[in-house]
Amino acid sequence: MNLRTRRSQPPEINLTSLLDVVFLLLIFFMVSTTFKDESGQEQTRLRVTLPQAQGQDQPAKEAESIRIIIDQSGTFYVNDRLVVDQQAMTLVRALTGAINQRKGMPVLIQADANTPHQAVMTALDAAAEVGLNKVSFATARRTPPAAPQ
Repeated sequence: MNLRTRRSQPPEINLTSLLDVVFLLLIFFMVSTTFKDESGQEQTRLRVTLPQAQGQDQPAKEAESIRIIIDQSGTFYVNDRLVVDQQAMTLVRALTGAINQRKGMPVLIQADANTPHQAVMTALDAAAEVGLNKVSFATARRTPPAAPQ
């Protein structure tokens, strides 16, 4: 009589099916992932709502400040006089002629609502280059929409 029990062999784990599932998950995540373009060449899809002015109307003191008016096409006017072109250096020369030895004068920038942002930045840069650092912007109060009748 043989009372010894036979030792059973250790169970074998078949990894083939496990690897198949792992590769299927890997392929799924690779196909469904989108990558963000960080190169900066693509246009930003950010919508910006610019703030509106709130507060009280402040009349501009024309005799004590230099007015830079920028129309819809980006044309500059310094104290109601047309600047010949839209170049920054031309605007610097016009501002230099307008300050007349008074370096601390404030500057009032009046830009049309549809003025290109670059034109306003050019006016700010030109004022800083001449040494005018007291800059304010003229705004118009937006009228509330009329109530329906």
